[in-house]
Amino acid sequence: MATSTSASTTPTVTQREQWRVESQVFQIYDLFASLPRNAKSAMLELHRDNHLEYLAKGLKRLDPSFSVLDANRPWLCYWILHSIALLGDHVEPELEDNVIEFLSRCQDPNGGYGGGPGQLPHLATTYAAVNALISIGGDRSLSSINRAKVYMFLRRMKQPSGAFRMHDAGEIDVRACYTAISVASVLNILDDELVQNVGDYILSCQTYEGGIAGEPGTEAHGGYTFCGFATMILINEVNRLDLASLLDWVAFRQGREGGFQGRTNKLVDSCYSFWQGGVFALLQRLNSILDEQLAHFGGDCVDDGPQTGVASDTSEGEESSDVSQVEGTCHFKLGGMNASCPVNLNSIGYNFVKQPAEMEILFHSWALQQYILLCAQEMGGGLKDKPEKRRDFYHTCYSLSGFSLSQYSWSQDEDSPPLPNAVMGPYANLLERTHPLFNVVLEQYYEAHEFFAKS
Repeated sequence: MATSTSASTTPTVTQREQWRVESQVFQIYDLFASLPRNAKSAMLELHRDNHLEYLAKGLKRLDPSFSVLDANRPWLCYWILHSIALLGDHVEPELEDNVIEFLSRCQDPNGGYGGGPGQLPHLATTYAAVNALISIGGDRSLSSINRAKVYMFLRRMKQPSGAFRMHDAGEIDVRACYTAISVASVLNILDDELVQNVGDYILSCQTYEGGIAGEPGTEAHGGYTFCGFATMILINEVNRLDLASLLDWVAFRQGREGGFQGRTNKLVDSCYSFWQGGVFALLQRLNSILDEQLAHFGGDCVDDGPQTGVASDTSEGEESSDVSQVEGTCHFKLGGMNASCPVNLNSIGYNFVKQPAEMEILFHSWALQQYILLCAQEMGGGLKDKPEKRRDFYHTCYSLSGFSLSQYSWSQDEDSPPLPNAVMGPYANLLERTHPLFNVVLEQYYEAHEFFAKS
């Protein structure tokens, strides 16, 4: 009996790691609390110029240690360019031209983008390349994307289950579904064939916890939850998910440190500022669906195939003969609009962000901003996972993306600038607004939406 009691009180590896990280974070917070007002203000400043210098340098030349990311070069372009756009800046025209030319060489003759010139086309690097080119903007950048070939690549990756493969003979998972559907939506090439049965696959990945796993039968994860949730919105079947349990799961992912963890019993990581914070940003516009699901709990809500969940009807005066449409029975509505009519799939991303937020903020936005500024920010530029880690472009991108979502989380609509009390630190910390479904700066998204709708 004594042995059993002793074993039960021995901390696990997970507990020891959690306590160690908490100790590091709370030391920083204690130091911050002890400082005079002017020193606190300095610590809460977003070091914009230093971040821009770090990012621009990375876009021009990388250390040889980055050779391990040879198959991820479009991602490096996206992480850096999107971060620069969030900071309200852009790169010089010559560097933009170099990126466009490089990504054009990554574009496979048969569609899609590889991790580098001559590499196998891959859905993840296709998503990264497309978002990078949208972040640059302008006719030359956007017209460099061969949409017809991209569409053929997406069709080749489509599986009978409804899911997608990441590449030829590659893995099938929720990530592939999101990257395929996101690319198709933003390029205005989303149609019934690409959407067919995608919702069934994602629904099979929602776990007993409420989050979404990468594959059926595996553990709920922040990145996959965002990917699956965003995909269900873009294909207009979000009401098929159990939104109440999804909200319950993600609400418990914000820890004592203020940041988010990616999975149950895992450590805080600044990249989940976007992956989990983005889920909250999406949920804020789905309150009517969530309420109606709860009202129908245990009642007469029948799943009879693809169901529309986001009101995204063809705009008045817009011709619908050349756009994709989905027929479905709608049990729910968003923003009081009837969603039972045929839907233009390619307008969902546009109309979704135009919908006003229906709910108050659902997470502690100031706690998240504090974690990013005090624990993830490198004073010399760049952001990192947690205090003990080193800066990198991935965490810089997704920390800033989550920081932006957090700042705008109190705004009721996309035209409303945040009030000063929604921005931790000086108001100069305010970033550009990012689209919560695609994670590109809203201004660049609108430009791309208009460009691809015409072409």
